[in-house]
Amino acid sequence: MAKELKFVMLLDCYGDLLTEHQRNIMELYYCEDLSLAEIGNPLGITRQAVRDIIKRTENILLNYEEKLGFAERLEKMRECFGKINTTARLIENENIRKTIADEIKNGLDLL
Repeated sequence: MAKELKFVMLLDCYGDLLTEHQRNIMELYYCEDLSLAEIGNPLGITRQAVRDIIKRTENILLNYEEKLGFAERLEKMRECFGKINTTARLIENENIRKTIADEIKNGLDLL
């Protein structure tokens, strides 16, 4: 998994555990793809300060994942739903196939 995608997933899972400032900077960097200068200028902080916050927050997110493993479990669940969906397409009975597809969608929405 690409590093950027990994941190987007971790931010999605654990973002509410960060301070608003940390979460905002991480979202600007990873989700909005802004540069360090583009983030720091409006906040009145240096590029180096932004980089330091990002690196510290990355470590925090990795620590949460190491202890809780929530993002990894979510990814495995998505893979399982994908396999079930692929297999369900082979079912000839349209009603059963539709019921399974609907439940897969409901399960994915809960993730």
